[in-house]
Amino acid sequence: MLWAGEVSCRPGVTVRRLRLVLSVVTAAPAVAAATVAIGAPNPLNDLFALGQAGGDTPAQVPWIQGKENLKTTPVVKCGPGSRKEPGVDGRVPAGSAPNGLNCNIKLIAHQGTEGGFKVLRYIDANKHECAFYDQTLMLPLNALNPGAGAEGVAVLDMSNPAHPALTDTLTTPPMLSPHESLNLSSKRGLLVAVNGNLTTEPGFVAVYDVRSDCRHPVLDSLGAYARFGHESGFSADGKTFYATSTALRAITAIDLTDPKNPTAVWQGNILSHGMSLSANGNRAYIADPGYTPNQTHGGLLILDTSQIQARKPNPQTHEISRLTWPSISIPQNAIPFTENGRPYLLEIDEYNQSTLHYGGDADVVGAARIIDISNEKKPFIVSDLRLAIDQHAAHKAASGDPGASSPAQGYAAHYCNIPTPTNPKVVACSFIASGLRVFDISKLKHPKEIAYYVAPPKPRSENGYSDSDFAMSKPAFVPERREIWWSDGTSGFYVLRVAKSVWPHARKKCATAHDCDGKGEGEDKGCDGPHDG
Repeated sequence: MLWAGEVSCRPGVTVRRLRLVLSVVTAAPAVAAATVAIGAPNPLNDLFALGQAGGDTPAQVPWIQGKENLKTTPVVKCGPGSRKEPGVDGRVPAGSAPNGLNCNIKLIAHQGTEGGFKVLRYIDANKHECAFYDQTLMLPLNALNPGAGAEGVAVLDMSNPAHPALTDTLTTPPMLSPHESLNLSSKRGLLVAVNGNLTTEPGFVAVYDVRSDCRHPVLDSLGAYARFGHESGFSADGKTFYATSTALRAITAIDLTDPKNPTAVWQGNILSHGMSLSANGNRAYIADPGYTPNQTHGGLLILDTSQIQARKPNPQTHEISRLTWPSISIPQNAIPFTENGRPYLLEIDEYNQSTLHYGGDADVVGAARIIDISNEKKPFIVSDLRLAIDQHAAHKAASGDPGASSPAQGYAAHYCNIPTPTNPKVVACSFIASGLRVFDISKLKHPKEIAYYVAPPKPRSENGYSDSDFAMSKPAFVPERREIWWSDGTSGFYVLRVAKSVWPHARKKCATAHDCDGKGEGEDKGCDGPHDG
């Protein structure tokens, strides 16, 4: 009834958009029929088993209670050209950002009208540079949103980052509603997504080849290769795509050795939000949201996936360790990296403790943290990445701000990313109503916030027509240009450049003072000036 009302009273909604929504509903059975009809039956992804639990069920190990020191991450001074926040770091009160806010970062380009959950960067075999980003916070809201103007996954030619050019839009059912599953294998040149929504959807998967010309992805396969979808993981060798369901204990490992003929090789009876894989594929780092009836909290699960990676017959996994922490809200993802050869995870929580847990404290925000996994049986928290607005008193005082009271928004983290898995010095995070935040992690125990960007708010149906950002996306990096590619839910795709003065990566010293006079931010001429990073 609500959808019908939206269509009848909002003339901006076109018949094409209504057909788009219906196509998602009607395409799924057609794809299912085609998939089941081709080849031998596969009990691992048999659609008739959708409602069943089951699969590999490893014995659960005890939870480790992690310790935290919930200090506010210090903020460096904002340089010239900044439009600073009016008060507490991370807070965006009503009316404070009509033209956006920025600190030590500047806008290079903007494209599109809305964004979703992932921004990805790829350079193909012919040196085309591309960006991919999903444009659906939640289907069918976008398709029935007047003036939205976009659906599916946008493909951008980034040969000139100041002028992103839309070259294609992917509109197979998984790309229309990938939720948080859009993923990329840089090694294989495969762009993959599984159908998802706020909970889960049947696991229709789309696999695209972007190796030769990323500006125009080629569909390799489309079918019901997973049981359910919401988020995903991808092995570094690009041969195993994991579809996670979040709302159910169900993970599907899909063999993409032949991307034209995907095959489910493992079903896990395991609860997983986002997941990532170690460089060799033998470990999965699983964000356990922890909202099942017999579980009082979530956290990080380190899972042995070596038998899946080795393609053992009837592969089995086993749990190595589980870690939780006092400020936990909803674990979103955990990204592996190394610093001087020592392994760590960048873990991100979303929302607050009351979002899914009855009686939880709405002012306890999980934010993000760095976890040492050098002893994977005894992981521990090294430091936290927290804005001042994430602290209990400040968060409570800001409860009336635009977007702050929305269960789908708020002053909390959602996705973070790093530019490289080896010795990264920078972290960029979407903090929903606080926009994009950038951190220097040169000293892992003492991170600092070095830049932020709050997009000009666009009152839309997704944010309740409020004066707030809807920053949910995982950013992408172009470290050689100090660029961050990012999307805001209600305003689209952005190319941003962090000021040279705060960028912490090591730099080549100039031969003479004249060679690096520091004039013209972003106008490098072969070398950078001295830097203490």
